[in-house]
Amino acid sequence: MYKNKKVVVVLPAYNAALTLEKTYREIPFDLVDEVILCDDHSRDNTADLARSLGIQHVIVHEKNKGYGGNQKSLYNKALAIGADIVIMLHPDYQYTPKLIPSMVNIIGEELYPVVLGSRILGMGALKGGMPMYKYIANRFLTFSQNLLINYKLSEYHTGYRAFSKEVLLGINFNQNSDDFVFDNEMLSQIVYAGFDIGEVTCPTKYFEEASSINFRRSMKYGLGVLRVSFNHWLQRMGIAKFAMYRKANGN
Repeated sequence: MYKNKKVVVVLPAYNAALTLEKTYREIPFDLVDEVILCDDHSRDNTADLARSLGIQHVIVHEKNKGYGGNQKSLYNKALAIGADIVIMLHPDYQYTPKLIPSMVNIIGEELYPVVLGSRILGMGALKGGMPMYKYIANRFLTFSQNLLINYKLSEYHTGYRAFSKEVLLGINFNQNSDDFVFDNEMLSQIVYAGFDIGEVTCPTKYFEEASSINFRRSMKYGLGVLRVSFNHWLQRMGIAKFAMYRKANGN
């Protein structure tokens, strides 16, 4: 709990057995009330390991739904169990759980309703071993997004995110893609809905066991990001309307 606010960590997992325990052991349980893991039809023993570690809620997809589909299951479950602050943490140990207290504090003190762990602030991405082509793509896409979405962030592509309950209830994230572009659709919705976003410097690690997408999937993701940003601009300018920007209640 943080000031009577229930804190829930959600773990979108796919073949995470090699790194799950290390990630889980660093979660600050003096602050975090419950953990939810969603196993997106892994080929390893991720779900069994999660149960053996004592993770309270383990969701298993009977077929692979994708990174976005995984998050939908997690956020819906978090809201169902009464979460007030939700932190998405990748169980591949690419992001450190040690930043959770800072992210919870920012939301709990009502400074920002959304907090991103930025790999770009402080040059954490390159220090952590991000491939140069991914770094260049990150900078190009972020520059384009800042212009089209009309909101200044150091990066839109981090997987380390924290949200207040009001944000998750206020956007229609279930309308989004089940693929990797889900993250950018969600940020676009958040900005369009008028929620402010804070950022904290986040070190990151790139190593063999950490999850990553290949060049072909990266290209698909990049094109999807540009599409989302252009659609946001069209919506913002009143030129077109897209269902994803409707509020969760349909208005």
